[in-house]
Amino acid sequence: MIVLQIIFWLCWLLVIHSYVLFPLILSLLMGQKKNNAIVYAKTEDLPHVDILLAVYNEEVVMDRKIQSTFETNYPLDKIHFYIGSDNSTDATNAIIEKYKAKYPQLSLTIFAGRTGKPNIINQLFENSSSPILVLTDANVFFYPETIYELVKHYKNEEIAVVGGNLINEHHSKEGIAVQENEYLKRENQMKYQEGVLWGAMIGAFGGCFAIRRAEYKPAPATYIVDDFYISMSVFLNHKKSINELSAVYYEDITDKIKEEFRRKVRISIGNFQNLGSLKSILWPLTSGLAFSFISHKILRWFAPVFIITALLVNLFLLPVHDFYQLTFIGQLTLMIVPFIDDLLKKVNIHFSLLRFISHFYVMNLALLIGLVNYTTGVKTNIWKPTERNT
Repeated sequence: MIVLQIIFWLCWLLVIHSYVLFPLILSLLMGQKKNNAIVYAKTEDLPHVDILLAVYNEEVVMDRKIQSTFETNYPLDKIHFYIGSDNSTDATNAIIEKYKAKYPQLSLTIFAGRTGKPNIINQLFENSSSPILVLTDANVFFYPETIYELVKHYKNEEIAVVGGNLINEHHSKEGIAVQENEYLKRENQMKYQEGVLWGAMIGAFGGCFAIRRAEYKPAPATYIVDDFYISMSVFLNHKKSINELSAVYYEDITDKIKEEFRRKVRISIGNFQNLGSLKSILWPLTSGLAFSFISHKILRWFAPVFIITALLVNLFLLPVHDFYQLTFIGQLTLMIVPFIDDLLKKVNIHFSLLRFISHFYVMNLALLIGLVNYTTGVKTNIWKPTERNT
């Protein structure tokens, strides 16, 4: 029974470490440390930048995407915007063509047949030529300062990737936007701290990040989460990755839990694809990079396995002590919270605490389904964008 008790507590300790203890450790280690200070001033000769975007049926957000990209304080003569359309069947291509007359820096490549985002981004990379690349998504909108705040860090030759500060612009209490917003704020801060402490931001948000052309490593064609692979592969060459909180951009994040669930399942599959390719950066285990990768990502990816294991082990611990009867009841109660929250939501009753617990367990279920799908084989990397709020 001692072994079972160790397994039970270890499972929950690993989950708590990833979600609670690791963020606290980062905050304690940060102290007064600051981000990279070797940056381009706005008055200096700034590098040329190519922006790469893969789209599929994005007519709802395409106007706004193009406008926000070119309404920048970065010199327009140093920007080229490459868009690849994955055989879009709505008005996406027509909208882009409309803007080409106004912005000669805008290029459109239309792909025949569904190609998949990694293949499109890799082809746009081949079409591009600038030393700095910015990868972005259609439902991500820049502020005028966003591009400069990303690119300014490339005066420091050690830096290969710069992530941006993602803000969710939707805050509907009916959906999960509030919970996603809190999650994003924590993630932004953790990525910033990892970058400051070790130059080891663990995965840029795929919606907007910059990378040196020389350090760009194309994602394998079958990969689903290509942005994580691209932003993490720079560690294979011992380069640094940081987050710039002033590089603010906002994203049209869905507040529908079913849409977010579907997206998280796909991300989960991609996570395990990436783990196989990036496992070498876990050595040496004593490095800040390995500590961050394990604590921030890997433990989270396996959290549903730990949660289920703890529950099953708890069954065998019921006769040991009354305390384990309480822990078992507590775990079951937490697991039914999503059902309770859903029932209350139908009668327009919203409790933030219930919604946070529900969000945690539903997203861990998505991780688990993604893991199962990964182990049974990835059938396709062709993506369908989440339903847009805009």
